[in-house]
Amino acid sequence: MAEGIPLNDEDRIPWLCALHDILRREESSRQDAVLACSALKKMYRCILVSGASALESNQPEKPGENTALKILFVHLDGSTDLIARRLEKRRGHFMPPELLKSQFDTLEPPGAPENFITVSVEKSLPEIVLEIEKAIFSE
Repeated sequence: MAEGIPLNDEDRIPWLCALHDILRREESSRQDAVLACSALKKMYRCILVSGASALESNQPEKPGENTALKILFVHLDGSTDLIARRLEKRRGHFMPPELLKSQFDTLEPPGAPENFITVSVEKSLPEIVLEIEKAIFSE
């Protein structure tokens, strides 16, 4: 991405599997965790929940099968224009603004039966944090 080349599934899948392993380790230690990443596709979110086993079925494991992690996905939703303006103000970030279109082209917003909330990035940062905290603590 730093070179202006969008990542593809082949680039992302090993990284997502590694993130799943980290989340699994935190769960086994009875630790809560917050992970920030752009899980743009449903398949990517399935990998975070179920690890490499999601690659066979493209679906998370059944809740009773002991392999699926309980993850609340937070979809930070905003218009392309708003996000582009914010990207233009960033300095020293690995993702150049020119890749924004590829991110939106790849995006598959979460939907049922995924465990998610959608939060508008037009809100202030404190409002966004409060909305996420309410969702976490109401589970």
